Amino acid sequence: MEKSQEQDRQQILDLVADYCRKYHLENKKPYEPGDRIPYASRVYDEKEMVNLVDSALEFWLTAGRYTDEFEEKLAKYLGVRYCSLVNSGSSANLVAFMALTSPLLKERQVRPGDEVITVAAGFPTTVTPMIQYGAVPVFVDVTIPQYNIDVTQLEAALSEKTKAVMIAHTLGNPFDLKAVKDFCDRHGLWLVEDNCDALGSRYTIDGEERFTGTVGDIGTSSFYPPHHMTMGEGGAVYTDNPLLNRIIRSFRDWGRDCVCPSGRDNLCGHRFDRQYGELPLGYDHKYVYSHFGYNLKATDLQAAVGCAQLDKFPGFVERRRHNFDRLKAALTGAEGRLILPEPCENSRPSWFGFLITCRDGVDRNQVVQYLEDKGVQTRMLFAGNLTKHPCFDQMRAEKKGYRIVGDLHVADQIMQDTFWVGVYPGMSDEMIDYMAKTILEAVNLS
Repeated sequence: MEKSQEQDRQQILDLVADYCRKYHLENKKPYEPGDRIPYASRVYDEKEMVNLVDSALEFWLTAGRYTDEFEEKLAKYLGVRYCSLVNSGSSANLVAFMALTSPLLKERQVRPGDEVITVAAGFPTTVTPMIQYGAVPVFVDVTIPQYNIDVTQLEAALSEKTKAVMIAHTLGNPFDLKAVKDFCDRHGLWLVEDNCDALGSRYTIDGEERFTGTVGDIGTSSFYPPHHMTMGEGGAVYTDNPLLNRIIRSFRDWGRDCVCPSGRDNLCGHRFDRQYGELPLGYDHKYVYSHFGYNLKATDLQAAVGCAQLDKFPGFVERRRHNFDRLKAALTGAEGRLILPEPCENSRPSWFGFLITCRDGVDRNQVVQYLEDKGVQTRMLFAGNLTKHPCFDQMRAEKKGYRIVGDLHVADQIMQDTFWVGVYPGMSDEMIDYMAKTILEAVNLS
């Protein structure tokens, strides 16, 4: 009897699951001491691969049913009303910032020359959209051992031009959301939480425990392979504000005014009967543009992987916490040589990594080289002090385009003395123990 399309499809998916188990899972070499330990890696099984092929068989390619499912599931997990999938965490930050520049926000619109408070000890794409738009980042310092914004500098950073605060939760450790949110509320400022390194972290504010990324006006996430979950490339922007959501969707989708999803027309029933700007009456609403936007959508192939990852995500968070706690316990006693990380008060981090600062007399470069030679991959805290990088050379020379509060001496210390190692959920206890042993050896040698 001839098979139906659905039977053929299921046969393909069953074979894909078998293939994944046989060639990706069962043949995986068990860890042995001395094997390379990456700072991050994908954790997946046959479900991700089956979803990916399932989406490919439809050959829809652009955003579709898996995108809808992912946006709904992530919004539900975070407890927010709106979620928009984009093609990277950097794009998420771009969309989040550009949303604040919309004329629809009236007197709260961020305009060129307006200031946005941020930190220099982070990843550049938190700051890049501000500079490219013509806003002025105002850099304040961070603290050790939390590695987040020094909230005591917020008032000094404020000026009559300040419109927003946009900062990240460093490596999963929430910043002092209570202090920052109170500051923003007091002065009528937008708050954008770059949550790309902290998905799953929680913070208790006003007696309620909430996910980071949901306390401010807009939150962003990244799904690049090293992050808390992955879809290869991908990101998300989320908010509870319906106006901001409308603007976010517009900037993501070419800047258009229409909200119809790909492949669907005239959901509002007024595609050809309204007046927009100085366009002719009845001009096709699908080609009306309310913003100077982009095409930053992800594909349904990516979303399909993300849906399977999101099902596993709560377990990922718990394993990250376990790995962090085990590593920190194993390094107890080394505090005379190393500064170990501490969670922000009132928080439950979903740790992205384990930050270590070398004390005086311990050479960070020597420690890092020893770890790398022994198979333990390390990373810097991203830019360290972003204002010292070549991308700032021209602005630094011209003494314009950004502002610094104080001297950023802690960011400079991080640039000189800080590194981090991974705690991703694919790490076993044996890997954590080997990392701790090697770190202790490196410190004693340095």
